[in-house]
Amino acid sequence: MNIQPPTDTADAGTPAQAARLSVTREQNRIIARPEGDWLVAESGSAALEISRLESEIAGPGGKDVSLQIDLAGLKSVDTSGAWLIVRLIRSAKAAGTAWQLENAGSHATRLIRAIDFEVGEQFDKKKRDNPLVRTAYSLGRVMYTLWVDTLMGLNVIGAAIRGPQLKAGRRGSVRPISIVHHIDRMGLRAVPIVTLMSFLIGAIIAQQSAFQLRVFGLEVWSVDLVGILLLREVGVLLTAIMVAGRSGSAMTAEIGSMKMREEVDALTVIGLNPIGVLVFPRLVALTIALPLLTFLANMAALAGACLVLRFYAGVSIDDFILRLRAGIDLSTVFSGLIKAPFMALIVGTMAAVEGMKVEGSAESLGRRTTSAVVKAIFFVIVVDGLFAMFYAAIDY
Repeated sequence: MNIQPPTDTADAGTPAQAARLSVTREQNRIIARPEGDWLVAESGSAALEISRLESEIAGPGGKDVSLQIDLAGLKSVDTSGAWLIVRLIRSAKAAGTAWQLENAGSHATRLIRAIDFEVGEQFDKKKRDNPLVRTAYSLGRVMYTLWVDTLMGLNVIGAAIRGPQLKAGRRGSVRPISIVHHIDRMGLRAVPIVTLMSFLIGAIIAQQSAFQLRVFGLEVWSVDLVGILLLREVGVLLTAIMVAGRSGSAMTAEIGSMKMREEVDALTVIGLNPIGVLVFPRLVALTIALPLLTFLANMAALAGACLVLRFYAGVSIDDFILRLRAGIDLSTVFSGLIKAPFMALIVGTMAAVEGMKVEGSAESLGRRTTSAVVKAIFFVIVVDGLFAMFYAAIDY
């Protein structure tokens, strides 16, 4: 199955010629050459010839031959003529016959792609066989997708902020009960898993730090290392990643399922802003819940580190607290907490954007949910790195 690059063969201003199909047989190959003007008014006889060729291909020996469709003699074509060519290709595919399309002009290619997208995709793949072209194509798709996602994310944030402002002072402008409900779901119910994971991560970092510093007899320095690392970086980053996987995926699935059932369109029809109704409460809830979860995660991680250093490195709880007080200050604590609202906006925005992209299939819902989690985690890590460079630049 192969499609050759196109060569335009259109001529304008000449009288229409009746469509005809010239068929040549060479051993195990059938060469079909559409000729003339395959227009709706001229393609009657060509349709009969197409039917005869389809019957031959569908016969017992159809799998043993290959079909080559050469469009070099095609002077002009409209949708009806392109549909006859696609019909022949589909018959060949159904019969298991290898087929090849050659010398397809740009106009014919556009019509064939519009009628059968799979054929168009195979044509595009043929054009991208060059590694350099394929690399440039992939990079261009990534950059274009990133630009579209950025615009959609800004639109989501703008609509979420502007919607309640337009309805300020009216009944139902902001529903506090909805925000509290999502704080409960995204924040309170996430406390057990966040604290447990942070406790274990803090314990592991403390054990590895003490193990490496034991060579120098400086196990007590593990307290400084663990305190700074957990409070500035690991606590907020780990919490944001867990929230992206837990709450971000749920948010995408909820919005996506409502998009599939056309509930989002129903909100628009009755005069409500879907972003204000569906996204705004979730964004506010995430912005409130993530800093609180980050603080709890920091405390749980420090508790795990304290216990491990107590029994593994012999650092008492009193020494741990005194050393921690000397090694950190409020700037260390707030340097991590300041990141949390920004990461919450990233997680919520990515989840909303991917949820709004869901189409009418379950496969699309699963793909968008996965994409939301991956993109949220990626941008959370990028933002954490940007904050690290910013803090270093201002010596914070």
